[in-house]
Amino acid sequence: MATEIAQLIEEGVQRLERVTGQPRHEAEILLAAALAKPRSYVLAHPEQRILDCAATDRYEAHVTRRAHGEPIAYILGEKEFWSLPLEVGPAVLIPRPETELAVERALAHLAPDAPGRVLDLAAGSGAIALALARERPRLQLIGTDVSEAALQVARRNAGRLGLSEVEFRAGSWYEPVAAERFTLIVSNPPYIAEGDPRVERSVRRYEPHDALFAGPSGLEALRPVIDGALRHLVAGGWLVVEHGDAQGAAVRELFEGAGFTAVRTYPDLAGLERCTEGRAPGRKPSGRA
Repeated sequence: MATEIAQLIEEGVQRLERVTGQPRHEAEILLAAALAKPRSYVLAHPEQRILDCAATDRYEAHVTRRAHGEPIAYILGEKEFWSLPLEVGPAVLIPRPETELAVERALAHLAPDAPGRVLDLAAGSGAIALALARERPRLQLIGTDVSEAALQVARRNAGRLGLSEVEFRAGSWYEPVAAERFTLIVSNPPYIAEGDPRVERSVRRYEPHDALFAGPSGLEALRPVIDGALRHLVAGGWLVVEHGDAQGAAVRELFEGAGFTAVRTYPDLAGLERCTEGRAPGRKPSGRA
């Protein structure tokens, strides 16, 4: 029996109200995906009767998964970041909008036409490295991650986006790059403290634990990133890291203790301290300051 789009949406809204503050928006997204149509089609044709039983079954399955708390990005297998459609799945974190600040700050130190070498630590889905590759095609970019499963996703994203020149290596922090040096290092490492009550249950259940949680203080992954950076930066090179919204002061202290200069923290769009950067002592590399 054919069902109108409007009716399917209303049924989805009723089931999603307990798991999201945007049940109608999410129901529209899930139905559009099930129909292989843009969301605008769903909005423009509420009276359209759906004759495709397979599509309605897909929608029902989508709504059921979302009603159990699974993130939409995992249900659809894709998340947009820096206008790039990235494959995502349980092996990688879902890229967050606030991470685009790390991309912005990295780009501020990388002149459009200047060559250079950039390292992305804890690359995950490849979001940061691939965004930088899209914006600065002359750069040599390397991403590292301890999870080979995550790097498989990153490599697929690079191939889908035509950015296969980005290299992804498996290993812990700086191990895969040994004695190599870089113009800039950027990282979105795990920085949530174990037991942080603000973390949603669905995040704990579905996203990879080791990519989120760093330890009792939340600084356990940030320390090796910051402490090891000067051994892998050229003179005047930059380190840019994302961190928790209450970690700004502690992260600045780590930067200064490691010997960085020009240490500064930047707020995200919500006005919360989110990204800290510092410069390696010595002459500035060619490019932006």
